[in-house]
Amino acid sequence: MDSQVRKRKNKGNVGGKDKDLRDLSDKLGNIIQEQRHGGDGESVPETPPNEFCNDDAVLKPGQPETTRVATRKTAKAKKGFSLQLEIDGMATLLFVVGVCTRFFLLENPNNVVFDEMHYGKYAAQYLKNTFFFDSNPPLGKLMVAFAGYLANWDGSFGFDKIGVEYPESVPLWTLRFIPAMAGSLLVPLSYLLLQELGLCAWTGAIAGFMIIFENAILTQSRFILMESIMMCFGVGALLSVLKFKKVSNQPFTSAWFFWLCAATFLATAAFSVKYIGIYSALLCWFLILQDFWRLLPNKSMTDRQLFTDYLVRVSVMALGTVFLYLAIFYLHFEILYKAGNHDSMMTSQFQASLEGGLGSIIRGQPGVIAHGSQVTLRHTYGRTCWLHSHEAVYPVKYEDGRGSSHQQQVSCYTFKDINNWWIIKRPEREALVVSEPVDTIKHGDIIQLVHGITHRALNTHDVAAPMSPNNQEVSCYIDYNISMPAENMWKVDILNRDTAGDVWHTINSQIRLIHVNTSQALKFSGKQYPEWGYEQLEVVADRNINQADTVWNVEEHQYTKDDKDKETIEREIHNHELIPEAKTELPFWVKFLEVQFKMLLTNQENVKNHNFASDPMEWPIMTRGIAYYISKESNNQVHLLGNIVIWYTGTLCALLYTGLLVFHLLRRRRQCYDISNEEFKEYCTVGEVLLTGYLLHYVPYFFFDRTLFLHHYLSAYLFKIMLSAYFITHCTKLIKKKMPYTVTKAGLYLLLFVWCCAVIYVFKTFSVLTYANKQLSAEEVRKLRWKDTWDLIIHKK
Repeated sequence: MDSQVRKRKNKGNVGGKDKDLRDLSDKLGNIIQEQRHGGDGESVPETPPNEFCNDDAVLKPGQPETTRVATRKTAKAKKGFSLQLEIDGMATLLFVVGVCTRFFLLENPNNVVFDEMHYGKYAAQYLKNTFFFDSNPPLGKLMVAFAGYLANWDGSFGFDKIGVEYPESVPLWTLRFIPAMAGSLLVPLSYLLLQELGLCAWTGAIAGFMIIFENAILTQSRFILMESIMMCFGVGALLSVLKFKKVSNQPFTSAWFFWLCAATFLATAAFSVKYIGIYSALLCWFLILQDFWRLLPNKSMTDRQLFTDYLVRVSVMALGTVFLYLAIFYLHFEILYKAGNHDSMMTSQFQASLEGGLGSIIRGQPGVIAHGSQVTLRHTYGRTCWLHSHEAVYPVKYEDGRGSSHQQQVSCYTFKDINNWWIIKRPEREALVVSEPVDTIKHGDIIQLVHGITHRALNTHDVAAPMSPNNQEVSCYIDYNISMPAENMWKVDILNRDTAGDVWHTINSQIRLIHVNTSQALKFSGKQYPEWGYEQLEVVADRNINQADTVWNVEEHQYTKDDKDKETIEREIHNHELIPEAKTELPFWVKFLEVQFKMLLTNQENVKNHNFASDPMEWPIMTRGIAYYISKESNNQVHLLGNIVIWYTGTLCALLYTGLLVFHLLRRRRQCYDISNEEFKEYCTVGEVLLTGYLLHYVPYFFFDRTLFLHHYLSAYLFKIMLSAYFITHCTKLIKKKMPYTVTKAGLYLLLFVWCCAVIYVFKTFSVLTYANKQLSAEEVRKLRWKDTWDLIIHKK
């Protein structure tokens, strides 16, 4: 009886408990649902809130988990394709302000400014399909030309010299659009880069503020110049690398491939605008490979996975770089198929491939060199010049006291001239008329070269050359009836026999002339004669045969038709006709390699004095600016000068950052920890990217043997600005942490406010040198000379 009562009681208790549990479950379900709808601002719901728009997606009490998963899939299938778009308000604001400063009065001045004389002319040449040569790759110029093409410009303006006024037919705003837009993008890109480094938004904002109000970067961004385009690509590449590093532990995903490819293409684009952009590319490649190095200790990845990861990274970087670089030059050559003023700098083969160039004369000349051929011999590689002689002789004694042979001078002349013509003859034959069968000259044949106008043979002997005493003098032999016999036999050495054949051909055959008596090669030395040699270029004989400067080729060629007397031959040379012909074909690879070689030599030869040249040691303190433009009517001018407050802040912060980095490293070596590990890691990461970037873009200039200007510093300066922005916020954070007093914080904010005001004041004061929007008096220009070394121009009182 008692047991039955107990069973009924237990049964009742169980039923009551079940009811209580159901009530509790319902209440908890309602609370959880309300919290997921509302949120507390801190926690993130496990299920995205928009899934609750469908009642079926809510897990009912007692509903199995599998049912909930199936319901979720059904809900997602109903939604279809979705796109989430996030807009960074600060980046957008910085971009808008950047656009306003860069595009304000963009067409002012309406005159050719500084290197617009070159880059504008190159853009015009693209639109006219006319070949030109520049020592830097063509991407930036192609972009400017494309803008002109979209504006229906025909490229008719000549960009003859700085200060020339633009006619209305030139779409100046459009041509300056690309550099100005690149300069505008620099601002938000720098902000986003600092964000990717894990720094606070205010660090990026300060960097953006400094770039916006930096007069030098603004000036360089407003005209048809290449630096802003190059820097935009460089910063974009670095930003892509940092985004890649965040997904590098997820190899071969779509995000992984996208950011790796983006970094590769943008880095290649940077040095495809100007070669100094290679430093940005090197920084990106270094960071990508360094990121792989840090993956090596990851035990979750097998050796095969790591090897594949490395192989794919290197392959994408190498193949992507080569592909884009070659594609840019392929487009360059496809567009520029007509001859122009610059094609004479290229080899004869290259010129012959251009429409209306050297191809215009080769139909009227024989293709095979023979006894009796009248030719001009061109120095094939490097400096463009032709073997030349004239009546003048070497002086009896040179300035250093050495004696000469007093024979007829031989030189390499950089212009077309009647004295560039020579006659090829065999030593045993005197008659020069070419008749059938033609006595062709072949590889290994011994010849004499007789100067067409003076009729003296090319000669060399054991006499020191005038400008290169270690080499032999080359002359045209004069018989003075003294004990100095003629040594005028030369052996023809055809270098490219595998393609041109054993017979000596016009243009295509590349030859060396080897002196029979001394086994030395005819060589262009590159040195210049003084006044007695009319400042022409020296030709010598060198025992080191295998070098580029000993290679020559025949460019112009005619057969001798009448050798009655000297006057008859001279008359023939004077009357050579040029008969037009269509261009000949030259493979892309031959053109590409020749242009690369020529670019290398041209950069090495670019050593000149310039009034506004500066030394890398002067750049951090901005000793000298650059005059870009001066009005003819007034002192209104464009002058490249930086914002001195930002400039000196950057120099100071870079020094302090480096000093503090060394201090922290030494203190930590002594196991003294002044800042937390997280702060120290952040400090080192910033240095790894920004300090390395600054040094990589700055230090190489100390080894450049060429003319340098302040604008060469701007790429390094951009990194210094970003480093300074971090250092300012880092110090602010430390001061607030160490001295958490209201007065200290107020003083700190006041100091930053005063600094910002000073930046804006200097920007406004010197903006007249950026926008050229004011007719300055002589006194106003003097007031802008804050340093005695700033060479602002005053030519109107």
